[in-house]
Amino acid sequence: MPSELKTIDEYLAAVSTDQRAALQELRRTIRAIVPKAQECISYGVAAFRLDGKVLVGFAAGANHCAFYPMSGTTVAAHKADLKGYDTSKGTIRFSADKPLPTALVRKLVKARIEENAGRGKGK
Repeated sequence: MPSELKTIDEYLAAVSTDQRAALQELRRTIRAIVPKAQECISYGVAAFRLDGKVLVGFAAGANHCAFYPMSGTTVAAHKADLKGYDTSKGTIRFSADKPLPTALVRKLVKARIEENAGRGKGK
């Protein structure tokens, strides 16, 4: 993926057709959940920023798509919901033909909004 990408549209234009369709659907879901979030490229992946903090991101891998809650805490807290998905500390991998369910994305995004809001307190 070229490092000079500036927008999610540019990012999506560079991925395969099947992955693009899955990631566009994920993008629409995130946008519906957090309409105030700003789209950006962060750490080389398509991402959403809310109140100046990166909230979630997504990307295409060689053989999978990935959703990044940008938080190991969120992935760990939702371990039961993520059963059946290939996960690591801050990544949830899925295939383009089996995208993440909208309800699961909503739950993870809302958890990240709460987590980010909590970080701003006490400063």
